[in-house]
Amino acid sequence: MDESPLEQQSQSHEQENEIVTEGSAFGHGEPPSQDGSVPPKVDSPVEVLDEKVSKQIIKEGHGSKPSKYSTCFLHYRAWTKHTQHKFEDTWQEQQPIELVLGKEKKEMTGLAMGVASMKSGERALLHIGWELGYGKDGNFSFPNVPPMADLLYEGKARSDMTVEERIGAADRRKMDGNNLFKDDKLEEAMQQYEMAIAYMGDDFMFQLYGKYQDMALAVKNPCHLNMAACLIKLKRYDEAIGHCNIVLTEEEKNPKALFRRGKAKAELGQMDSAREDFRKAQKYAPDDNAIRRELRGIAEQEKAVYQKQKEMYKGIFGGGRDESGGKGKSRNWLIMLWQWLVSLFSRILGRNRVKAD
Repeated sequence: MDESPLEQQSQSHEQENEIVTEGSAFGHGEPPSQDGSVPPKVDSPVEVLDEKVSKQIIKEGHGSKPSKYSTCFLHYRAWTKHTQHKFEDTWQEQQPIELVLGKEKKEMTGLAMGVASMKSGERALLHIGWELGYGKDGNFSFPNVPPMADLLYEGKARSDMTVEERIGAADRRKMDGNNLFKDDKLEEAMQQYEMAIAYMGDDFMFQLYGKYQDMALAVKNPCHLNMAACLIKLKRYDEAIGHCNIVLTEEEKNPKALFRRGKAKAELGQMDSAREDFRKAQKYAPDDNAIRRELRGIAEQEKAVYQKQKEMYKGIFGGGRDESGGKGKSRNWLIMLWQWLVSLFSRILGRNRVKAD
């Protein structure tokens, strides 16, 4: 699948309906004032969000709360409630957790409920029951959480997300999609690619230029090509062509986009248009064996069709001998005329299909 590394750049960009939750004393790049080895002591009233989720506000926020399906980047510290064992600290690891409200992992259900209740700038301590955390069995890999452990999360919400955070999130979605594709989980892979593409919406791309635009396209276009690969496998050829067209709008010489569009067209029987795409792709990737195979396949298929038609017409107009024992030469001109008319009709029909595409 298509993968491309991201450069590390720094530029902020505010977006609606997106929040980032950071460590409780972490803001604007400053480290926490304490080491965070134990949960903070909070005296504010307990707000019950669910039977298994409650919240204590440390500092009031402002503005609106995130809506369902909002994208949240989380920097938090987490402990088991009874032993106060800290099992995760994303600020210390310098790796935020991405959370899409309503599509979170099962062990993040309680955390998502808490984040959904937080306003921009709000600091809070979340109490999560084990049923909405890591469950009855816990987690014995990273993070290491004991069975049936109630949890505490400390975080701070803000309403802006940097360009590299957005592109980085899209790239992680793309990588998740690639892993699912390798396991032949095509529908699940497409969901990840669609979410990655959603980060690169028209409004976002319109504001980018230069190196930032290049960074975004290096993630966005491979996602469209990977979507096309999934759709071809699922025999949804028209949709695959649409994703290839999006890439070719930005990169008209992209050989993968031309190749996959040609493959989809060939499956739809649009042979002339498919051949044209394959030849363009070969021009930009002359050593690609897959392109050679597809061109050879089209030639062999057309030859087989021609031979079949030839045999059929031979049977219709007669290919036996006449009463004198010689071939029916008087009818040969009829066969030639019929083949010429069929060839002419096929070419006209093929050109009309190309125009329609």
